[in-house]
Amino acid sequence: MKKIFSFIFILLATLSYAQNLKNFSVPKGYKKVTEIKGDLDKDGKEETIIVFDTDKTASDYERAPGKKDYQRVFYILKNEQGQAKIWKENSSLLYSSGLGFYPDDNILNIQIKNNCLIVEQSFFSNSRHTQVNKHTFRFQNGDFYLIGSFDNFNDTCEFDFTNEINFSTGKVIVDREYSSCDDEVKVPENIHKEFIHKIQPLITMDNFKMGEHRFKIPGMKEDFVF
Repeated sequence: MKKIFSFIFILLATLSYAQNLKNFSVPKGYKKVTEIKGDLDKDGKEETIIVFDTDKTASDYERAPGKKDYQRVFYILKNEQGQAKIWKENSSLLYSSGLGFYPDDNILNIQIKNNCLIVEQSFFSNSRHTQVNKHTFRFQNGDFYLIGSFDNFNDTCEFDFTNEINFSTGKVIVDREYSSCDDEVKVPENIHKEFIHKIQPLITMDNFKMGEHRFKIPGMKEDFVF
């Protein structure tokens, strides 16, 4: 009898939850960039993630006539009885469509692995500099939490900098590799640090803003920025 009541309770809770989600339809003027599917909450059902260029510009820059710099947004959708429902909407995690020196070469790679959402992006900040960011989110305790951050800033001649943190374990990796295209230039010594830095509570997807979070790196005169 207890099992029956438990099943009925879970069923009613699921139906109530689904009814609270808004129906999804593609907003007017939005253009799809990419779409993936996968199970994010371990319920055995696939969610759908769709990224759009919105109809709102992020800047006045045009990389070519008619190619504007649009803000981007992604939706995480649940399928309830054939109807797509909005589970999560985020417009702060993605770079705009025209960011960087060569926007047509920008990379946006979204995947679901081990029930986690991984968002990887890269762009050229100038002809020599490449910026790569990867953020991993896991659904737990009723929300999506940031559990991993990877940032790489590379110069084709002078340096290759990496900051990486696993928020679940607190393990931090800092790499500073130096080089030169000029044989007569004295190259600084490389730096590699690993240490533990726990951040509690974990940061939710809605509260995460790239580049606005930081902490001191022990033994260095710079912050770990993510």
